[in-house]
Amino acid sequence: MSRQAKAVVCREWGKPVQVETITVDAPKRGEVTIKVAACGVCHSDHSATTGKIQYPPPLVLGHEAAGVVVDVGEGVTDLKEGDYVVSTFITMCGKCRNCVRGRPVLCENAKKSLVTLPDGTVRTHGKEGEDLYVFGACGVMAEYATLHEDNCVKIDEGVPMASAALVGCAVITGVGSVFNTADLEPGSRAVVFGIGGVGLNAIQGCVTAGAEMVIAVDTNEKKLEMAREFGATHTININEVEDVSKAIKKLSGGGVDYAFECVGNGNVVEQAYKALGRAGTVVVVGVADMKDKTSISTFALTADERTVKGSWLGSARPQYDFPKILNLYKANRLKLDELITQTYSIDEAPQAFEDMLEGKNARGVIVFD
Repeated sequence: MSRQAKAVVCREWGKPVQVETITVDAPKRGEVTIKVAACGVCHSDHSATTGKIQYPPPLVLGHEAAGVVVDVGEGVTDLKEGDYVVSTFITMCGKCRNCVRGRPVLCENAKKSLVTLPDGTVRTHGKEGEDLYVFGACGVMAEYATLHEDNCVKIDEGVPMASAALVGCAVITGVGSVFNTADLEPGSRAVVFGIGGVGLNAIQGCVTAGAEMVIAVDTNEKKLEMAREFGATHTININEVEDVSKAIKKLSGGGVDYAFECVGNGNVVEQAYKALGRAGTVVVVGVADMKDKTSISTFALTADERTVKGSWLGSARPQYDFPKILNLYKANRLKLDELITQTYSIDEAPQAFEDMLEGKNARGVIVFD
């Protein structure tokens, strides 16, 4: 059956988000409907409202959520009503070259469902009956959402929903960049540029992986304080040093082994590259504007055997990595609850976006009754 649901919708690029009542269709074959319990407010959602991420409006926002399955379509075998799940915006066909090589985040067929379900259609409609696109095949900033079963990862019931929701983007993007993309070795020295939700998770990923030094870099003293709470051994406020790369090299005794750029800015990528020691690796985690560029020394790339790598959603394998992260949380080896600075009702979603842009939150989370 179809359901009425409040949802956060982008109607036009450059305009504030709106809270609307939409219609969510019942699941078709291979799909499930979930009752959303919590949804994180992510910078990527904002980028979709500005056109930086060029998802066409009208668009139901949200890709980082946890909820309970309330309806199951034909052919679904791995999920049932009552199951607790986390959403993932990584759609994987399981058949293309990258999928069979174990890199589903780079699925060659995923582009077919950036703003629809995998079959190219949507289950969401506005008050006039018009189709509403969905962010990353999810559109979970809503009371209900219908997704393909592959965009849901089953989780244990014991994890608080608001905390579990963050695993779907902020946590896996940061932690995964350390565990999967960098494969950081114990005893390494690392620096993280940009201490938002993703940066904090890169920090705790480094700590959990056994880094002996983790340097946090930002302009916001409040964020640097939080970085220390998440395990950073040293912090640098860019406003207080003349050359941040030189400051990092001095602090680390010649340069770091790993630099994680969590801003999405070519100038910061360059700073991260200059902060490396010999054989060091830059992992670019932040999503930059499509026209953004960077500049690096190609001589040092060869002579110092440096590496520059990109990391999309922490190079995740959602069905494997999400439960792994939640097990680390249950073992008190990763923080999730502490990431949530503020919770909001869905009617307060515009305020949640404003607070995010003003840097007030590590993560704001919309919670549903």
